[in-house]
Amino acid sequence: MLPRLLSSALLGLIAVMPSVGWAADVGIPAVTVTTGEDGQDNYSVTLQILILMTMLTFLPAMVMMMTSFARIIIVFAILRQALGLQQTPSNQIMVGMAMFLTLFIMSPVLDKVYVEAVQPYVNEERGVLETLQVASGPFREFMMLQTRESDLDLFMRISNTPAVETADQIPFTVLVPAFVTSELKTAFQIGFMLFIPFLVIDLVVASVLMAMGMMMLSPIIISLPFKIMLFVLVDGWALVIGTLAASFGI
Repeated sequence: MLPRLLSSALLGLIAVMPSVGWAADVGIPAVTVTTGEDGQDNYSVTLQILILMTMLTFLPAMVMMMTSFARIIIVFAILRQALGLQQTPSNQIMVGMAMFLTLFIMSPVLDKVYVEAVQPYVNEERGVLETLQVASGPFREFMMLQTRESDLDLFMRISNTPAVETADQIPFTVLVPAFVTSELKTAFQIGFMLFIPFLVIDLVVASVLMAMGMMMLSPIIISLPFKIMLFVLVDGWALVIGTLAASFGI
């Protein structure tokens, strides 16, 4: 999800490897937390690697719950169902398309995270915790723009979270489920609009078959070529992908 973030993290690890190798000769503690002159806590390289590996385990959940991936993959799944195609495109192709479209849509957010959080961390201008806090800012802004106020109020009320003055004070434990709920609603709305023209074709074909007395013939077999032809003639993939990108303000 975060190629810039991961690459920068790896670069940071490579950059500190010489110092780690030198320190190995004299011996370093596995976990060390020291307080700098500015009052911030500095963590040893071993502890930083442990934190990074722990974060990577949450990467799939972050991709699905904090980016545009959920809306895109749901719309693709509904579109495949509306066309009447059970395994085409395959799940692997749909996930790959959703991943790269997610990178395209999230590129402004990722670039902002890279400039504001990753580069200062690589340059040793910020600590780990401060870097994580700064990196969460662009994602918070993105999710707030896509989250409905009604969904946000719902989870604020359920969690008994007191009223906040600014969006930055909303905890992630409230913002993330509200964002996911809004994404599900938006995805189903887009899917409903995609389903209508294909449903009309199914109804017309079923009516014609009934009028001809061909009740034993499945309407799906006859309507499938017409739905594919309609989708190709209107350049359906470009329309769907363009609509998804536009729904995020791209």
